[in-house]
Amino acid sequence: MALSYSSAVVAPTSSTRKRGLENANGSIDRTTGGLLQTRLLIADCKEAQVQLELHHSSAKRHHDFGEEVGPHGVLTIPGLENSGPRHWQSAWDRLPHFTRVDFEAWSEPKLHDWVPKLDRAVRESPRNVVLVAHSLGCLALSWWAALSWSEAFREKVCGALLVAPPDVDAAETDARIRDFRPIPRVRLPFPSIVVGSRNDPYCSFSRAQDIATAWGSEFVDAGFAGHINAESPVGVWAEGLPLLARLTGHNPNLLVAELGLRTAFA
Repeated sequence: MALSYSSAVVAPTSSTRKRGLENANGSIDRTTGGLLQTRLLIADCKEAQVQLELHHSSAKRHHDFGEEVGPHGVLTIPGLENSGPRHWQSAWDRLPHFTRVDFEAWSEPKLHDWVPKLDRAVRESPRNVVLVAHSLGCLALSWWAALSWSEAFREKVCGALLVAPPDVDAAETDARIRDFRPIPRVRLPFPSIVVGSRNDPYCSFSRAQDIATAWGSEFVDAGFAGHINAESPVGVWAEGLPLLARLTGHNPNLLVAELGLRTAFA
């Protein structure tokens, strides 16, 4: 069954009051069917990209941060061409105990190169990990699970969040990622969540649901969010943090606070 995002409460700011968007009871008017909330979240996310730089140095000084928000580390797994500075993965990487898997050959991805690098990153992580993959990174993760999984990873890998997997089997697929064909239709051996968008140019919504079923993953409907990347109106993608928290045991409100957002999750 497809689920939608968890609800978020956006705290009123001076700018929302000036625009007359706050109701008499102090809450935000939601009569626009969530559009207003989305716009406010986007505005907060854009502001957070600046605030991240300010919070980064102080966050690294919080030695107990990891233990406070959750026990696991996170490995972020980007896709083709890596995730640039405006991508939500780059924002999340600023959090303590978040580490990016470096595939090096970002423009010419090869399955036989990416899978061993991911395997090494998992093995060398000092913490048990949750894997957070985007786009082609989802295929690298699924192939790694199909080819390299062993019982030695049973306690090490606690789950995976797979965001916007591309349909590499489609006829119009970018030639650079065809090495990852076919999509593995093997159930992932750990808890997993696949997030799909209704207007992803690289994968139809129904195909994303089919991929989630093949991997034995819960499917989450991201709405109309494009490829859920830097070109999408998601900013630091605060709505993904509660999904991550379900896998890691993190407190999502501590995560959004560390990112400088004014968003709170119930």
